[in-house]
Amino acid sequence: QVQLVESGGGLVQPGGSLRLACAASGAIFSIGVMGWYRQVPGSQREFIAAFTSGGITKYADSVKGRFTISRNVLKNTLYLQMNSLKPEDTAVYYCAADRAQGLAAMMGDPNYWGQGTQVTVSS
Repeated sequence: QVQLVESGGGLVQPGGSLRLACAASGAIFSIGVMGWYRQVPGSQREFIAAFTSGGITKYADSVKGRFTISRNVLKNTLYLQMNSLKPEDTAVYYCAADRAQGLAAMMGDPNYWGQGTQVTVSS
């Protein structure tokens, strides 16, 4: 099993920045692709970004150019740098991981999920 724990959420003003982190533990050798989703009440989880074990990244159009995903393999940690935040970025952000290597696995139903961290963008 893999455990994922997110941190770094909070309240930020529009135009501000936050960096989320996701620490992985457990059977980390089994992790292939990792990524981020977000969800607002009453809506489905929305894919945000993915980072494969080979270093390939993919972003949702809504965050492209503003968010950057990165991965520190030595620290078993995934990051999401969020800049130029907008009120519509307000959501619970979830870290996800899958045993498969490719982006398709992250776009489907990843094997593992964190508990989520709240991001609120408001003045």
